[in-house]
Amino acid sequence: MRGLIMDLPLLVSEMIDYAADCHPQVQVVARQVDGRIHRHGYGEAQQRAKRLAQALQRLGVAPGERIGALAWNTHRYFGMFYGVSGLGAVLHTINPRLFDEQIVYIVNHAEDAWLFIDAGTLPLAERLAPQFTGLKGYVFMGAPAEVPASSLRPLLCYEDLLAAADGRFEWPSFDERTACTICYTSGTTGNPKGVVYSHRSATLSALMVGQFDMLGDHRSGEIEVYMPIAPLFHGNGWMMPYLAPMHGAKLVLPGRNYEPDRLLELIEGEGVTVAAGVPTVWLTLVNHLKATNRRFGKLKAVLMSGAKPPESLIRALEEDFGVDAMQTWGMTESLTAGKCSLPPGLADRPFAERLPHKLRQGRRAFGTRFRIIGDAGEELPQDGRATGHLQVRGPIVAAGYLKQDGVVGGTGVADGWLHTGDVARLYPDGGIELADRSKDVIKSGGEWISSVELENLAMGHPDVLEAAAIAVAHPKWQERPLLIVVRRPGTHVDAAGILDYLKPWQASWWLPDAVEFLDELPHTATGKVHKLSLRERFKDFRLPNA
Repeated sequence: MRGLIMDLPLLVSEMIDYAADCHPQVQVVARQVDGRIHRHGYGEAQQRAKRLAQALQRLGVAPGERIGALAWNTHRYFGMFYGVSGLGAVLHTINPRLFDEQIVYIVNHAEDAWLFIDAGTLPLAERLAPQFTGLKGYVFMGAPAEVPASSLRPLLCYEDLLAAADGRFEWPSFDERTACTICYTSGTTGNPKGVVYSHRSATLSALMVGQFDMLGDHRSGEIEVYMPIAPLFHGNGWMMPYLAPMHGAKLVLPGRNYEPDRLLELIEGEGVTVAAGVPTVWLTLVNHLKATNRRFGKLKAVLMSGAKPPESLIRALEEDFGVDAMQTWGMTESLTAGKCSLPPGLADRPFAERLPHKLRQGRRAFGTRFRIIGDAGEELPQDGRATGHLQVRGPIVAAGYLKQDGVVGGTGVADGWLHTGDVARLYPDGGIELADRSKDVIKSGGEWISSVELENLAMGHPDVLEAAAIAVAHPKWQERPLLIVVRRPGTHVDAAGILDYLKPWQASWWLPDAVEFLDELPHTATGKVHKLSLRERFKDFRLPNA
């Protein structure tokens, strides 16, 4: 016997329709590439999205065709999440920070039909255009007067396309398992891998983020102001383009300028209450606020993911600025598999009691399952002590990669579980604590040393701006840790000072065998430390005790 309930598909167009119906005046605020601020309500945003869908249809864009976006967080990019996907086409979000050859690869691999660009990415598109194999043309995301002279052919204007459409457009209905967006991982080895999100998974993911306890104790609603400092090409902007309309929350998009003064101008001026970004963004902002004796305005909470923040950052946010520092676990392949809330009963406890939980990467969200596996393939207990390879499954988790199957480069799906490439501990209350990436763990004499824990401890030193720990060869122990440090400007801490600082916090066999200093660390296109580059640079490094 089946239930007698309407069987309607979960489509992303429903989110913008809901916001237009129930919160038409709530604003989407965006800093344009040229620095100007643009704002309009969800009612207008819906009409613009419908005009975009109508314009694409008139260009001959068919359901399932891929539309690339090589751009920064603006209101026009936001509109593409609904105008492209609502038509039944697939929005391919592209990271402009990737290497040229990676951008060429993913545009061609995804078989993009059109490429949308802005003033910041037009020179990049012009340089790479001869290598793109299937594009029918380009669309400049600006007004007619802003379209520059260009070698790109044909180059259409976003606002011209919208002006030529009358907006009398009804969203089509189709299978909710239809693809809505594609995001490629930015792995440090091999070609990027395409993760294809469906309308169903995007809707479920937004609903999961919107759970009562997903964003800590922060109630969702029109009074909230969300700001994704995570770019829209990072896992659908951490779901903020869907979550804000669903909640009726004001959405603030920072464009391409992530300088502290520009971000703080938006946070203060627009009354941002919840903001999301990688830990390096918050480290930079906290340091800037302390140096300039400023505050965060109305900001109540920050959501961090993508890397494990140091304890010193969490303490600074909570104790110095009164901001709730939240973490969650996720990746391109799984989006919102974790939630940010503390276990019940802890919210009003002293900070010292909350801190151990704040240092974890959130808790398992409803709809997902986590497990950890030992090297021999055995499932390990979720007791907060056992450490193993993290695997996850659920209706928002990738089942494979575009044009690929199974596990690729250590990450992927096998036996119905996503192999994440993370090493973690799981707790009885659903908590998750990352120990390291599998490829970054330092294996010394048969024991595991977490590079992440060493790095975060080192970054607690007042003279350390950034740190990275990598494995180097050792004749007896196979691998030993080398710590690479960037000093804060004007400081002079040496290796002995770093090691003396670490000694009270770690067992002696965890301590680095050497400390090296660099002016800066290499980073990936997503802002993470590029450890492959560091391992290559120090591959012949000889430890003093080797």
